[in-house]
Amino acid sequence: MSANYKGYRDPALSVLKEHQVQVWSDVEMKTTRGVFKGIILPRSETADAKHIVLKLRNGYNIGVAVNIIEYIKEIGRKEAHYKIPEKEFPYDERKPRVKLFGTGGTIASRLDYRTGAVIPAFSPGELYGSVPELAEFCNLETEKLYGVFSENMGPEQWIGTAEAIGREIEKGVQGIVIGHGTDTMHHTAAVLSFMVQHSPVPIVMVGSQRSSDRPSSDAALNLIHAVKTAAESDIAEIMVCMFGPTSDQYGLLHRGTRVRKMHSSYRSTFRTIGDIPLAMVDREKITPLRHDYRRRRSDRRVLINTAFEEKVSIVYYYPNMKPDIIESLIDNDYRGIVIAGTGLGHVNKPLYPALKKAHEKGIAVYMTVQTLWGYVQMYVYETGREIMGLGVVPAANMLPEVAYVKLGWALGQTDDLEEVKKIMLTPVAGEITEREPYNGYLIYQGGIPEVEKFLREIKR
Repeated sequence: MSANYKGYRDPALSVLKEHQVQVWSDVEMKTTRGVFKGIILPRSETADAKHIVLKLRNGYNIGVAVNIIEYIKEIGRKEAHYKIPEKEFPYDERKPRVKLFGTGGTIASRLDYRTGAVIPAFSPGELYGSVPELAEFCNLETEKLYGVFSENMGPEQWIGTAEAIGREIEKGVQGIVIGHGTDTMHHTAAVLSFMVQHSPVPIVMVGSQRSSDRPSSDAALNLIHAVKTAAESDIAEIMVCMFGPTSDQYGLLHRGTRVRKMHSSYRSTFRTIGDIPLAMVDREKITPLRHDYRRRRSDRRVLINTAFEEKVSIVYYYPNMKPDIIESLIDNDYRGIVIAGTGLGHVNKPLYPALKKAHEKGIAVYMTVQTLWGYVQMYVYETGREIMGLGVVPAANMLPEVAYVKLGWALGQTDDLEEVKKIMLTPVAGEITEREPYNGYLIYQGGIPEVEKFLREIKR
């Protein structure tokens, strides 16, 4: 029978003592929901005392409620060691200089189980000890700019990263890699595409869906692909480099303003939306998929423009949305609002007075579509024409997150709403395209015979 530990001050600790196991014990744990095998991990400072954290054999961590535990049997002990073997990164004067900036995330990292924090393997020596293949492509230099989870990236970090990129280009690096958490990497890629213009070298953002302590980690291969791209590619743009398929076959290089994270855990989470990727990359070669990109140059000229207005919001429209959502932004002195509207760019009529008030208050309001693929087309239906009459500006086929960061950047340049509109609707880095290519929208639906046949043929 499962025990009831509600009366204990620290029920988890009481269970460990009762079954004579400790943190770092390798255990078999029988519960009312099945048997689990793994290592008992230390509890982080913010965790509750009603669960025991277990690292399973497959690398995932789970929390097991103490009131469902029937017994725990110790098999052994596996206390973690955090030191990564460090080797001197070899220098070869024939190879290009690549600068790797760290902002956080799980790229080339190990997990500190005591706190749950991810500790990056970040010096050139640590990286070479972890991923020796990097030395095949370049002479690597590293600098830690930030150590934050990607949800904590914002204007301060965006501006600092852009300025650091400018300094390194002036110093003569041949390529730049930015290690970043995946959750908001597409936001940072987009805003850097506006803050860093006409770069003479590749600027490659990279992350990993699974940390380096897991057997299925994509960290090393993503880093190899990103460093190779920075060192050898002639694509001088802000790019995101991550897995193409879920297998280890190749990575994809996505333009920074047309990429989005599309799955919470797949290694192939990043997709180019409404267009096709810039290129494929593997250990041997970089294969362009298109040719309308900015080329690498030998000069050191780059335009760094980091002006940014933080009082901008993105609002996802939903049925029965109330005007107080918009009213609250007006009352709190927001200067810009991006709406992810339905269909071709619509919202309900109860929002109309608030949208009109926002326009009269000098707030820039732009419409995108929550479908992600496709264009805002507000001339088609009466609803769209009415909304434009209230001062809402259609933002073509900009992704909502891209429109959000571009509006912040545009408002950082000027208070003149007509000038803001001109900046917003003038493409800077591929954020607006004249048309979507025929193969820019592909969503395969599982279960359909022709799709299943296709998947069987390509999935290895």
